[in-house]
Amino acid sequence: MNTEVTGAGGVRIALRVEGPENARPIVFVHGWAQSAAAWSAQLADPALNERFRLVAMDLRGHGGSDVPSGGYDDPAQWAGDLAAVLDFAGPDAIVVGWSYGGLVIADYLREHGTARLGGIVLVGAITEIGRKREGGATGPVMRAALPGALSEDAEVAIPALVEFTRAQASPKVPGAYAQAMLGSSLSVPPAVRGALFRRDIGSADVLAAVDKPTLVVHGSADGVVVPSAAEYSAGKIPGAVLRWFVEAGHLPFVEEPEDFNSELRRFAGDAAAE
Repeated sequence: MNTEVTGAGGVRIALRVEGPENARPIVFVHGWAQSAAAWSAQLADPALNERFRLVAMDLRGHGGSDVPSGGYDDPAQWAGDLAAVLDFAGPDAIVVGWSYGGLVIADYLREHGTARLGGIVLVGAITEIGRKREGGATGPVMRAALPGALSEDAEVAIPALVEFTRAQASPKVPGAYAQAMLGSSLSVPPAVRGALFRRDIGSADVLAAVDKPTLVVHGSADGVVVPSAAEYSAGKIPGAVLRWFVEAGHLPFVEEPEDFNSELRRFAGDAAAE
C-alpha cells in the first residue's frame, strides 16, 4: 500500500506499507539520494510482513515525498518528519536507519528521546556529520563521488552517480536493484543532494542517552560508511549489539537479505519481549 503523512512544516512524506495494521511496526529510513524502494527485499519477505507492520518512508526531497526549498540542515525538521511517520505506524516501533537514515534517527532522538520507540537498528549508518566526526566517517567510495555527484551539471553528476552506484553494488547486488538505485539518485534534485551534506553536528550525548535495545549492523567491506562509524555508535549506545556482515559492503540487507531479515525478525521479537 502507498500512502502519505504530513511531516514538519506541512511537507508531505510518502510511505510504502506492508503487513497487518495492528502488528508491531518496523519503520525503515533510507539513505542519501535513495527512497523507500531500497527496502524492497524486506517489504516483500512474508516472514516479516506477515508478523510485523512494515512502514518505509521517503525522506523529504526524495522519492514520492515533497521537495521543500529548505530545512535540510535542521534536525528538528528531520525529527518532525520521522515523528509523523511514527504516529502513523503505531507505538513501540523498531526504527531501522540505513546510511543517512541513521542520522535522521539521531535527529529524532535529539528532539524527542526514546519514549515512543521499541528499539533501534542502525545499518551501515552514520549518526553524525561534519569534518572529523567519528560517527560520520566515510570511505573511499563516498569520497570519490564528491563533489561530482552534487553538481547541477548533468555531464558531471551523472557519471559520478553511475560510478558511485557501481562501486557500492557488489556482485551480490542484483543488477536491476543497482539500476533502480541509480534512478533514485538521479531523481533527487541536485540542490537536495548537496543540502544533505551541509551540516555539522555531533551525537555523542544523544547516543549515550539511548535506553532501548539497539542493534548495529555493518558490512566489513563497506566503502561508503567505514566500519569505524559502526564501532563508534555501538560504543556510545549502552548495551548496543554490533553485528558484522563479513565481506559485505554498504548494502548488507540486499547482499545477504535472508540473513539480514532473520536478524531483524529476531531483534524485533526480542525487543518486544523486553
